[in-house]
Amino acid sequence: MTAAQALPLLVVLPLTGAALLVAAGRWLPRYAADAFGCAVAAATAALACLLLAARSGSAPVEWVGGRRPVHGSGVGISLVGDRAGLGLAALVGVLVVAALVHSWRFFDEPPSGQNGAFPALVLIFQAGMGGFTLTGDLFNAFVFFELMGVISYALTGYRVEEARAVQGALTFGFLNSVGGYATLLGIGLLYARTGELGFAQIGARLDARPGGGDALVTGALVLVATGLLVKAAAVPFHFWLPDAHTVAPSPVCMLLSGVMVQLGLYGVARVYWTVFAGPGGVPEQAVQRALLALGVLTAVTGALLCWLQRHIKRLLAFSTIAHTGLFLVALSALTPDAVSGVALYLLAHAGVKAALFAGAGVLVSRFGSVDERELHGRGRGIWGVAAVFGLGGLALAGLPPFGTALGKALCEESAGPAASVLFVAVSAVTGGAVLRVTGGVFLGLGGRGAPADGGRAARAGREQQAEETSGAGEEPETGVRLTRVPDTMLGSAAALLAGGLAVGCVPALWRAVGETAGAFTDHAGYAASVLGTTATGPVLSAPPHWSVPGVGLGLLSVVLALAAAAGGVRAAGGRRPRWSLPLRRLHSGHVGDYVACAMVGIALFALLLW
Repeated sequence: MTAAQALPLLVVLPLTGAALLVAAGRWLPRYAADAFGCAVAAATAALACLLLAARSGSAPVEWVGGRRPVHGSGVGISLVGDRAGLGLAALVGVLVVAALVHSWRFFDEPPSGQNGAFPALVLIFQAGMGGFTLTGDLFNAFVFFELMGVISYALTGYRVEEARAVQGALTFGFLNSVGGYATLLGIGLLYARTGELGFAQIGARLDARPGGGDALVTGALVLVATGLLVKAAAVPFHFWLPDAHTVAPSPVCMLLSGVMVQLGLYGVARVYWTVFAGPGGVPEQAVQRALLALGVLTAVTGALLCWLQRHIKRLLAFSTIAHTGLFLVALSALTPDAVSGVALYLLAHAGVKAALFAGAGVLVSRFGSVDERELHGRGRGIWGVAAVFGLGGLALAGLPPFGTALGKALCEESAGPAASVLFVAVSAVTGGAVLRVTGGVFLGLGGRGAPADGGRAARAGREQQAEETSGAGEEPETGVRLTRVPDTMLGSAAALLAGGLAVGCVPALWRAVGETAGAFTDHAGYAASVLGTTATGPVLSAPPHWSVPGVGLGLLSVVLALAAAAGGVRAAGGRRPRWSLPLRRLHSGHVGDYVACAMVGIALFALLLW
């Protein structure tokens, strides 16, 4: 079997495993269903890693059903095994394995006796994400996009007996459906203009038109990118993410923030460089302006709301939104060096953020709460989880040699000196928020900060409680409260943190990422690989590496994060600043408000591109 012929297995294996789990779940013991799900996910991840390691020369392309294009045109569906797609498929596999290990015997025995329901859903989720990373067809990217969405709604509302879980899943579904409709309309515009659906074919047809791009092409980019920006949780399309993380089981949060959000960013970059980056696409300056503006808005909004949270899982969700903004700011440079920095940052962030959500899962199952104030000092003695939060906070702040610090440094270098201020500030605030939780929950620093009884203080406390989600009174995700931290939970978190550290310590990985970024941004080279034509090779740049200014800015971010955490612990329980009230009220939980903001976001994105 050739590498190209093996590409469909990255989708077929988890789908087959899910079907077998559903068929045999009533008869399989609980441990057997969990073990089988882990084995299938691990086999798929291992195959992706093997294909990535064995890849040499041009990217393998598999035309499903043998329907190859004739003279550059055709209706065949292609899977493209370039390094970027295979690398993300491998990342998806690794995080799915970690989530399934973390959730080993996690949920109550289902009343129906269908023991394989949760791992089956996760495997279908893996298939959707893997197909999305590999497809060379825009319509099939939409199909895999929707498959991811449907399964993620089900996973978010997995505890269907809880009204909050159902509401969170419905909010998630409504917003992502708006994005899906927009993407489908954009695909229709491109098909009407070019008569093609493949990335390479659409790009070639647009480039062949005289006069370059026009309003229709720009409108198509706006609509296609909208759905992807919803998945990426870019402001103002982000409202689903904190609401989903509030109610979703922790293993699901590990996948949503660890990899699904990143796939939205990957989709934006993939569509731009394969379809719109040529002479028939959208002007580079317009795309830079739009990505930069959305990135700054997303980074600042996410960081501010991250700091204001007391619900630990919402805090981590807003941290993800803030880092999405940083990734967009870096991508706005539209250079291979910027893509290298974002790729390394993204890889390390995935491991660190998934580890932090694993730690949050331990807290809710141990204490029945993820309220930072209610948990004050109660985490003493569970030092393994304390280490996860402490190291995770330092990694988010940019502590060398974590891969987040290396990616952050490369992004700062690509985006320019002005952007460095934003990167340092956002990293310090998000890392400082996690360190504040570490100091209060696990070390007992500061005070609980509960408002005094009676008078104005009590009224202020009630007003503040009405405007935020506390995280108190949660049901343990494991059904019963844990008396000790299971080795599977702590081990998966430790392995993910170690992965985030390894990204900053393996020069061979840096070189591979640098070469991947060069090929990823090569508009003509991608078309040549898929259509079998000839093209000049990508422009090679120096491989990513540590630099003195990058290390210095990383250490500055850490110092600022520690200072912010110390101040935050001392001010625990203080009233939220008045200026934050509109931001907090905007996150009302009402779907109508969120859809209205998404419509404003589409208009804003269109104005920035025009």
